[in-house]
Parts: sequence; C-alpha cells; structure tokens
Amino acid sequence: MQTSTPPREPLETPRAAGVAGIVFALLLAAAMVLIRLGVPQGADAVTAQAPDPTRRSTVHAALALVPFAGILFLWFAGAVRAHVGKGEDQFLATVFLGSGLIFTATLFGGAAAAAAVLDTAHPAGTSPSRPVWDFGQHLAYTLLTGYAMRMAAVFTCSTSVIGHRLGILPRWLTVLGLLVTVVLLFVSSSAPWAELVFPAWSLLLSTHIVVASLRRPAAAPAS
Repeated sequence: MQTSTPPREPLETPRAAGVAGIVFALLLAAAMVLIRLGVPQGADAVTAQAPDPTRRSTVHAALALVPFAGILFLWFAGAVRAHVGKGEDQFLATVFLGSGLIFTATLFGGAAAAAAVLDTAHPAGTSPSRPVWDFGQHLAYTLLTGYAMRMAAVFTCSTSVIGHRLGILPRWLTVLGLLVTVVLLFVSSSAPWAELVFPAWSLLLSTHIVVASLRRPAAAPAS
C-alpha cells in the first residue's frame, strides 16, 4: 500500500539575504571612500614617496572590507533573483549571474593587487621601487574602477531590465538603474568618486526588497 507524501513547500529566501545587500552596499562604499582618502590622486599618482603610516593603515582597512563585501554581494544577488521569482528570462538571468560573478572576481583581484603592491613596494625602513609601485597601483585601479565597475554596470542594467519587464521594481528605481549603468560604463574610470553610484543603487534596491518581503506575509493570508 503506497502512501502519498505531501509536496514539500519551496524554501523561502531568508530575509537576511535582503539585509545582506544593505550591508554589502555600506561596506563597499566604505572601502571605496577609504581607498580614495588613502590614495587621493588615484591611478595618476605615480610617486616614489612611501605613503605615511596613517594613509597605509587607511588603505589596509579598506582592503580588509573587500572580501566581506564580495561575500555579501553574492547573498545580495541571490536575494535579487529570489525577488524576481520564476518569471526570470533565461538570457537576462545568464547575463545577470555572469556579470555578478565576474564583478566579484574582479573586485577580489583588484583588492589583492592593491594589497600586494602596498606590502611589497614599501617594506619597512626602505624606499619603494618605482616600477613596482607604478605597475601595481595602475593594475589595482584598472581592475577596480575599469573592469569591476563595468561588470557592475552590466549587473545593474540586467537587473533593471528584468525588474521593468516583470513589473516588480518601481519605475523610478528602474530609471535610476539605467542612469547608474551609463555612469559606470562611461564615467567611473575617469571621474573620481563616480563608482559610489553602484553601492548607492544597491542600497536602494536592497531596501526595496526588504520592504517588499515585510509586506508579503501580511498579504499571504488574504490570498
């Protein structure tokens, strides 16, 4: 005699996943600000003078935040995908996931390059090697502001298009996402502080997801 087992209910995305997006945005913004303050001139600052200990500690603190920001970004991407639900388009979903993974890898690579040149080009009590400092600094800034931000632009664009097609994002957030995409694609590599638009957009989107998850249980009994 066969006994039929009741179908299992699908696992609900933990609300902490949406909160992780908020924490990711704050950590990434803090890391970017600390790096800009620690190395104010950005990638154009080619100097043989070692940074003072205060600036070095500032940059080290920023780089220490990057791994945690990358981990929380993956939770944030999962929360966005869960918010989209079963209506996601396979093409856009592939672009969404691919750009998110490449953004995380490039972010880690840029942070690792910055940490390596900071530790090896300025050993204690010695003057830095200009070629090593020059190469490492440009590599780190190119990975962070060039490639990582452009992958963030693709991630933002695909998320905004999916949200617009399915009607799960408010119109103002969709338009804002497209504007952020343009800034990250064409402005972030040449204008300092322009990369902060990505954590700002991520913060707004995560807040919207958390608010929507809070409203959903109240609407469930009625349905």
